[in-house]
Amino acid sequence: MQATAVILAAGQGTRMKSALPKTLHRIAGRTMLRHLLSSCEEVFGRIVIVLAPGADAVRREAAPHICVVQQEQRGTAHAALAATAEFGSGDVAVLYADNPLIRPGTLRRLLERRERGDAALAMLAFRPAEAGQYGRVMTRGGYVDRVVEWIDASDEVRAVGLCNAGVLCASASDMRRWLGKVRANNAKDEYYLTDLVRLAVEEGARVAAVEAPAEELAGVNSRAELAAAEAVVQTWLRNAAMDSGVTMVDPRSVFLCADTELAPDVTLGPNVVFGPGVKVARGAQILAFSHLEGCNIGPRCIVGPFARLRPGTVLGTDVHIGNFVEVKAALLGDRVKASHLTYLGDAEVGDATNVGAGTITCNYDGAAKHRTKIGANAFIGSDVALVAPVSVGDGAFVGAGSVITEDVEADALALGRSRQVVKPGRAAAIRAARKGKR
Repeated sequence: MQATAVILAAGQGTRMKSALPKTLHRIAGRTMLRHLLSSCEEVFGRIVIVLAPGADAVRREAAPHICVVQQEQRGTAHAALAATAEFGSGDVAVLYADNPLIRPGTLRRLLERRERGDAALAMLAFRPAEAGQYGRVMTRGGYVDRVVEWIDASDEVRAVGLCNAGVLCASASDMRRWLGKVRANNAKDEYYLTDLVRLAVEEGARVAAVEAPAEELAGVNSRAELAAAEAVVQTWLRNAAMDSGVTMVDPRSVFLCADTELAPDVTLGPNVVFGPGVKVARGAQILAFSHLEGCNIGPRCIVGPFARLRPGTVLGTDVHIGNFVEVKAALLGDRVKASHLTYLGDAEVGDATNVGAGTITCNYDGAAKHRTKIGANAFIGSDVALVAPVSVGDGAFVGAGSVITEDVEADALALGRSRQVVKPGRAAAIRAARKGKR
């Protein structure tokens, strides 16, 4: 029987002070909900997300998984109860969307603990460096005896380092029965999921605690906690990249996305930032202070320093994108060079073409975008404006300072600038005239 993950995502997230639903805030370019879904998809055969009414954006992010609505927000057990019709017949694990960093290995250990057959309920627990106001997990004889909330705990109980992460796993039938027994006998008049531990123990069932790393189980309920989670994920991503053969000159200054793909022998300089959707092939170098998003970098390319590659950029082999060069929605062939102060947007550049400093593809006419096509083995001089739509043929030369508004045929020389005029002595006369006005 397949196991089901129920993710509670109906919380309002008032501490975030944001119009954006809490679960849609991003860590390493991926929403909190998507982080947890990605882990669950590796472990569970079925996933159900509990939403608040009107949470259409969260529903879209949860697709294609089953969504149910908690019509009133009356606590965590109340939210889980809204999903009982979708529990199925296997084990059910209840998780929280604002605990986004739980990794697949931890979820597998939770299910494996249940499969041992000696515990009707399994729960995740952790030992944070500062236990603070977390509920304490009290054990006896190797099993959980009770969970004591911090506000109700004695000094002796507060000295216990094992804390409740809130994630519970049981058979679907047990989970349904216990959820039906929870009562809102508390100051907030809410139904709490942690009451399932007490109900299980009262029935004589055993409850097992599965310890997991604290960094996986920290909740994200504020901007500060979001930043802390970002730091954790960045450390994971950097370490994974270096373990796979990537060199980082200063790992702490590199920021990766959850989907960044870096081949072995890639070198990253300091202060490089990756947005979503970047692939970098073997042997490429991304130099300091470069920003990449939605692009594909070919083998042995050199990008930067101070380069920006925007979505839709594809670089062939041995391409050189230099300092203060921006590329967007452009396909650059093998051995293309754009070394300085250039913008290539909505463009195609053929193999072995050199693009001079200060070149701009003028791709926007105020209403629509247009493309520029430059052939192979062409030479574009410095300070050239290519007014799209326009094409430059293979092997063509474009003189420095030109404004190109018409197509240039292959092997032609194009000059689109005013003729130079020199007036001897005129500069001295201008200076003298200025001096006389002082």
